[in-house]
Amino acid sequence: MNIYEQARRNKTWTWALVYLFIFIFLFLGLGLDYFYGIGAEFPVFTVIALLLGITYAYAGYRLGDKFIIYSTHARSLDLNNPKQKQWQNVVEEMSIASGIPLPKTYIIDDPDPNAFATGRAPEHSSLVVTRGLIDVLNRDEMQGVAGHEISHIKNLDIRLMLIIAILLGSVVLLADWAARGFFMRSRRGDRRNQGSLGLIVLAIWLVTAILAPLLSQVMAMFVSRKREYLADASSAELTRNPLGLAAALEKIEARTGPTRSIIRGTAHMCISDPRGYPVNQRQGRLADLLATHPPVEKRIEALRQMAYA
Repeated sequence: MNIYEQARRNKTWTWALVYLFIFIFLFLGLGLDYFYGIGAEFPVFTVIALLLGITYAYAGYRLGDKFIIYSTHARSLDLNNPKQKQWQNVVEEMSIASGIPLPKTYIIDDPDPNAFATGRAPEHSSLVVTRGLIDVLNRDEMQGVAGHEISHIKNLDIRLMLIIAILLGSVVLLADWAARGFFMRSRRGDRRNQGSLGLIVLAIWLVTAILAPLLSQVMAMFVSRKREYLADASSAELTRNPLGLAAALEKIEARTGPTRSIIRGTAHMCISDPRGYPVNQRQGRLADLLATHPPVEKRIEALRQMAYA
């Protein structure tokens, strides 16, 4: 799959996810009205849930990148700082090489090395890097990381990941609201609408309310893991130096702690899982399986194979 096919697929995935999340909102709202609504003829909770789903989807598309950048306390680069100026120069080089507009650049005052790109389109994109990343990387390694993030921008991974980040948080909130309402109703002893069919529908609805946040997280994990390999390959193609990104990933993997400035809901957007720890602190295969990113060792191995092929 080339970068243009990937961009088209990402557009399809983005709209599919928007419709899926709106459907989940609608289904949970219907359940709220059916099982413990206020008894009115008008489906209050359903309408509220549907409006919330549409609002979150629209706000996520138009303003989600600004919310994410604000949540990290990122600021503009200081171009009087030699390392930050060097990073800006590398980003400019990679954006020219890829043929996209120069993204806005920001820095997070966090010692852990990490980076992510966000936005709804290449002409409305931002690239965020931690102070720890540019402090430890040399120029070739910076090119590898910048090429990786620029690839996410060009193939519209950023749009897909942005929608997932915003809607993931909204589904968690709505599911929590629905679950709380159910248990409050149970404590009141309300047995309304609990015939055989009602119990079946109630079971399906309750499972959806409980599992929706988990399924949303798994979806984010699945989409992110697949696209990290593709962005690595695209970076190697842009820089003609797969070993630059491989060396950068080795330094990122050797970090001493998580990227505390990046919140959990945006973990899938980063070049490396911000919740991760060094190799000697891993939890084994299960930790890698549940991570938002593929194992760094496998990514490095694939880049080295490209270099020596």
